[in-house]
Amino acid sequence: MSDKIKVGDYVVVKRQKYTKLQKFTNVDTVVHLGKDQIELRHAENQPYHTTFQLIPKEGRNKRLFTLDPVQTVSEIRNLKKLLIKESGMDNRNIVDDRSTQGLSAEEILKLREECESSSEVIGKLVENSKSFAAKTEYSQEKYLKRKEKKYFEYVEIRRPSIRLIADVYWRLDADKVMGVRFDTLSQIISYSGVCGIGRFLLYESGTNGLLPAAFINSIGANTEAKLVHMHPGNVAQKQAIQAMNFKPEQLERCISVNLYSVLRHFYQEGKKKDVEPCAKTDAEPTVEEEVLNNDNAVQQENGSQKRKTDSEDGGPEAKQPKLDEEKATAKKQPWELENAAAVELMKEKFDALVIIAKEHPYNIIKALLPFVKPSRPVVVFNTTKEILLECYMDLKSSANVTYLRITSNWMRNLQILPNRTHPDVVMSGNSGYLLTGYTIR
Repeated sequence: MSDKIKVGDYVVVKRQKYTKLQKFTNVDTVVHLGKDQIELRHAENQPYHTTFQLIPKEGRNKRLFTLDPVQTVSEIRNLKKLLIKESGMDNRNIVDDRSTQGLSAEEILKLREECESSSEVIGKLVENSKSFAAKTEYSQEKYLKRKEKKYFEYVEIRRPSIRLIADVYWRLDADKVMGVRFDTLSQIISYSGVCGIGRFLLYESGTNGLLPAAFINSIGANTEAKLVHMHPGNVAQKQAIQAMNFKPEQLERCISVNLYSVLRHFYQEGKKKDVEPCAKTDAEPTVEEEVLNNDNAVQQENGSQKRKTDSEDGGPEAKQPKLDEEKATAKKQPWELENAAAVELMKEKFDALVIIAKEHPYNIIKALLPFVKPSRPVVVFNTTKEILLECYMDLKSSANVTYLRITSNWMRNLQILPNRTHPDVVMSGNSGYLLTGYTIR
């Protein structure tokens, strides 16, 4: 993995506390941070974690900037000692209107063009403010932070990591990652025991590839571990996987397959080998029978049309040699090769099972538990506790999984400042629930 920013990689653009995930598609790529447009042309071949100054580009668009790498950043904290010389006792006599600022809007715009840094602009605003000295010290610091946020002209380009991607997704829309907060994601990784040795089975739907990306990251590069990533659709969600810029060697050890397609492939292959079927009873059908019955129903539905066509063309005997020849010469599709590779791993069984599904997970648990070795962890995530309680009772009665527990993380950020330490007022109350246990023979 290169330490330099390259065209084609995903990067994280950080401006103060705001972060944005962006693909550096080509040298003309422009990233939008609010109303500002920033060209990434001069970031190519620069080391990650480099700080760049925003340089206004000449032209009509005053919000278009280019990047200039810098060594040190003039931070607002250095100005606090210079600008906060005296403070008031309270803010009762302060009138919050535009008359307190001696500079007009036109003069402030001219300042932004003339001054070399945001610190100079903020210094001029403080000098011409009639109410700054009368504010309390806390109000003065809030004023400086607000102006810093508005006039701050530095960005940092960082390498994508699981933590950064999880935070970006969570801040934009938590529903796009099924409400999986980073602390919950770390619990899933910890309970499942994902490492560089073993084979792991993951069913995921609705997290934009965040979970498989976290698993591949935990497996690491140049290891023996393999991951089978099952999903319900035709194409797996891989945005987070692509954003991590993994090596091809790591991506090859992650096999993404459709759940129903690979189960059908597995049981049909077992049927072809003349595996002795279980004695039929009046009990509910097994997972294998359900998969094969669904496949046979589809084949029977299409069979009438096929027989009609065959009768018009002279019968199936006339077409059989031609069909055999086409099958022999036809190349297998990529999804067929992935199914075959996943089936081989399913025969050897897995060292952990993790399920994060928008659907009710019990049928998925029932279908995938036979492919997990004994004494291996099982982790199921859901946003609703009642659904996991149903799975808990069913697994408890079936006696396939022991040491079942349902847990929920409750994380709250704290503001740690002198004389004003308190929890954040706005926070997420819940990040879903985890059902964990261990398989038994």
